[in-house]
Amino acid sequence: MINNDKVGYITSGPMAKGCRQCIEGEKLVLFITGLCGQRCSYCPVSEKKFGEDDIYANEWKIKSKDDLLEEARLMNAKGAGITGGDPLATLAKTCEYIKFLKDNKGKDFHIHLYTPLQLVKKEVLQKLYDAGLDEIRFHPDVSDDKDWKRIELANEFNWSVGVEIPCLPDKEKETKKLLDYLLGKVEFVNLNELEVSDTEVKHYNMGDYRTRDEQTYAVAKSKETAINLIEYAENKGIKLTVYFCSAKLKDKTQMGKRIIRRAKGVAKNYDKVTEEGMLIRGAIYLDKLSPGANYHEILEKLTADERKKILAELKEKYDWMKRKLFLRNSELDEEKLRILTKEKEARRLVKKLKRLPYVVAVVEEYPTKDSVEVEIEILSENQYNQD
Repeated sequence: MINNDKVGYITSGPMAKGCRQCIEGEKLVLFITGLCGQRCSYCPVSEKKFGEDDIYANEWKIKSKDDLLEEARLMNAKGAGITGGDPLATLAKTCEYIKFLKDNKGKDFHIHLYTPLQLVKKEVLQKLYDAGLDEIRFHPDVSDDKDWKRIELANEFNWSVGVEIPCLPDKEKETKKLLDYLLGKVEFVNLNELEVSDTEVKHYNMGDYRTRDEQTYAVAKSKETAINLIEYAENKGIKLTVYFCSAKLKDKTQMGKRIIRRAKGVAKNYDKVTEEGMLIRGAIYLDKLSPGANYHEILEKLTADERKKILAELKEKYDWMKRKLFLRNSELDEEKLRILTKEKEARRLVKKLKRLPYVVAVVEEYPTKDSVEVEIEILSENQYNQD
């Protein structure tokens, strides 16, 4: 048993290629649909996504395949993990996107997919395989073995086959039964540390599960149960990799490295990139649309005409700043309706904009499509109204 506490995994054997790429932050997460016929009580899919047939690439709600390629380029992705919902609920679309990625990123672009067993049939697997899928990960119900045999259908194709499930502390006995069954049928079993979720979808019900402490979403005894299961497999001589993926590994290592990769791809000449991959930049807002409690809500509710009108006004102000205030190293942010520039430039302009209807700030934010703010330092709020 290999225990890497620093990174956050425990394994009894070699990891699947999809896992190795995830740990390095090299995998694009493609949420292909929120549709799913299975109602797992621990499902982490948000109420915003669940039941909606939308596509997200690394939390960017994409509108086209070009958006997908752009996200892959920005993070320098070496592969993609397709999830949902259940990707088989929209099989044609799922296969279309697998083929599209293979055609545009090359045969070495590694794609794995997660699915419950409800819709698994030989003809379905054939279509996934023909589209170019490299690795399939099944999500069986550990408490009900009626569909387990569907897993065996995957062995008729030349790809990697595994099982990935959350490690349920009160289902150790049932999970041991599953491990016994999987011997010779799959290459690996991934046990994810169970986490509570903020989701409000109706079927979500964590029952008596509690977190380890107040600083984590990880459920108490999930990790200990995983260690017991890995030792069980080793002692019994079960020849497959049993791998524990901790909440720490997913939240800090995998996502952290993916964020850093994207930061390198999106950083502009006015950005400072932190060690964590955050972007520090100066930002100039119109006073009527500046950071505050309802800033994001107001942005989301703007109609197309309102956004167009504000953007025209902002562009006029931006041109004036470049012409009269010699604003350099800057750009108009059409998504969040603001002017972006270097932190040094923002600090230089504070006095010049003091009595004008602007808010000047230094922001630290994620390098993702939604540019979520980590910290905002307001430099000149409402000073133009002061005597």
